[in-house]
Amino acid sequence: MSEHAIPHFHNQPGLATIRIGAKEFMCIGALPPFDHPHIYIDMGAESEALCPYCSTRYVYDPALHGHAEPAECEVKAA
Repeated sequence: MSEHAIPHFHNQPGLATIRIGAKEFMCIGALPPFDHPHIYIDMGAESEALCPYCSTRYVYDPALHGHAEPAECEVKAA
């Protein structure tokens, strides 16, 4: 299976804020089976976005180049 074209992130650890290196991404909430509907979020010109389902605050950090801090919040392709 190929990698996700758009990065997918989760908040299994229950953090208030996750730094990410993408302005367009998918939030899945917690890991399955406790995930919420997988939603596309586009920050546009903003540098942060709030998931309307799980209230995770995502902050854009271009130095992360599509990854997350903490790295455990990235959904890895199978």
